[in-house]
Amino acid sequence: MTNPATGYEACCEAAVRAGVRMVQLRMKERDTPRGQLLDMARRLVAITRGTGTNLIIDDDASVAAESGADGVHVGQDDMPVAEVRRLYPGIRIVGLSTHNLEQAKASVAQNPDYIGVGPVFATPTKKIPDPVLGTETAGKMIASVPFPAVAIGGIDAERLPSVIKAGAKNWSVVRAVCGSDDPYSAILRLQAIAREAAEKGS
Repeated sequence: MTNPATGYEACCEAAVRAGVRMVQLRMKERDTPRGQLLDMARRLVAITRGTGTNLIIDDDASVAAESGADGVHVGQDDMPVAEVRRLYPGIRIVGLSTHNLEQAKASVAQNPDYIGVGPVFATPTKKIPDPVLGTETAGKMIASVPFPAVAIGGIDAERLPSVIKAGAKNWSVVRAVCGSDDPYSAILRLQAIAREAAEKGS
């Protein structure tokens, strides 16, 4: 979640209600102080605890551990996966961003719990965006790893079927939900589109 229109807590509650498996807290838009990030992480942990929704903190493993979140997502230039697990053994899930086929293949040696594959499409959610992959390259990256891969970047209701067709079983959105005044309905619509696309491809 990045700067949700309805607020972080309401958006997280909508995700839990809709049965979303993972929610990522990402507060980069305002160079958020660590204390503010930790406070929000704890608020969201209170919402997701005991549900089927795992809370993932973007980049900051120390905040993930201190808040009691389920996991952390690290980038190529962040703390290595093995180091996260060594320093913070209580973190159950460690995800890793990948932005090309070489990084996806190299991720196998790090053995994260999942990788992010993106950006599939152009997205304004990063100040310095990585090169757009397109669905064909994203599909190759997804197929190159033995663990779950999550397609991300510019995915919305219109583009989601092509992402599913490319082989994505897991996908993530930001603006398509966070930008909505009704995140619960937005999630349900995306879930329905994904199911229909998967059925057509089976």
